[in-house]
Amino acid sequence: MRVAFLGLGIMGRAMASNLAKAGHEVTVWNRTAGKDVEGARSAASPAEAARGAEVIWLCVSDTKAVDSVLFGPQGVHESLTQGMTIVDSSTISPSATRQFAERVGAQGVDYVDAPMTGSKAGAESGTLIFIVGGEESAIEKLKPLFAATGKKFFRMGETGKGQAAKLVMNLQIALIYEGFAEALTLAAKLGVDAETLLPLIQASMVNSGVVEYKAPFVLKRDFSPNFPLRLMHKDLRLALDAAKELRVRLPGLETVEEIYDVADEDGHGDLDYAATLTLLEKWAGVEVKGVSA
Repeated sequence: MRVAFLGLGIMGRAMASNLAKAGHEVTVWNRTAGKDVEGARSAASPAEAARGAEVIWLCVSDTKAVDSVLFGPQGVHESLTQGMTIVDSSTISPSATRQFAERVGAQGVDYVDAPMTGSKAGAESGTLIFIVGGEESAIEKLKPLFAATGKKFFRMGETGKGQAAKLVMNLQIALIYEGFAEALTLAAKLGVDAETLLPLIQASMVNSGVVEYKAPFVLKRDFSPNFPLRLMHKDLRLALDAAKELRVRLPGLETVEEIYDVADEDGHGDLDYAATLTLLEKWAGVEVKGVSA
């Protein structure tokens, strides 16, 4: 399949590489020049990358970036033809997603939102989980591409519902990790070692996939970005914006988002979101003891 892949960040570059390895004809573009993908052709603009493609796949940072790539100067819109499919694996506003779909739909182009979960490791190993919104006929066309880059996909409903589900997933991840980080911080202050506490957590009902995945990194004090804090912060703001549109109160998320505000201000935006722990440690005057301690 002829695929234009736009956005070669931590996740996108690995996804484009897996598409090329699976035998698809891939053309890539990235806002910052100099990022190439083995087995793929590089384009100078989104319009050039999209020309002649069957599927245009986006994986960029935020709603504004998607708007620019699609409809800005030398954007994808210049190369759209009837029968193309746009699939967006960015995490952006659900309401903006519906607006984008309406605009390209007027040109006979299908629009599928397919944000994913699985972090950097999942992108590299081709085991992402896609959270999909769109018409079933359009999704059917994308199955070989999802198979090359992920292990499962879940259709949430019509266009926009994939983004909605992704936001509520990240809401839960942020709140679960916050509880874990606060527990570790208080335990350290009380003199309970994290390596002693962790087996208890894992044997009890408070264990979770978030704890299982993040605990080894936390114990090694490895905050290199599997999922950068600034991107999680962006997603939490999107969730709060969606809640505001619908007059829904999310008091827990409002509190956690304030912690991300301070962590961003402290210069942790490019670290993994697990680095919010270091802010709690600073406030408490303790450090969670890891395997190197």
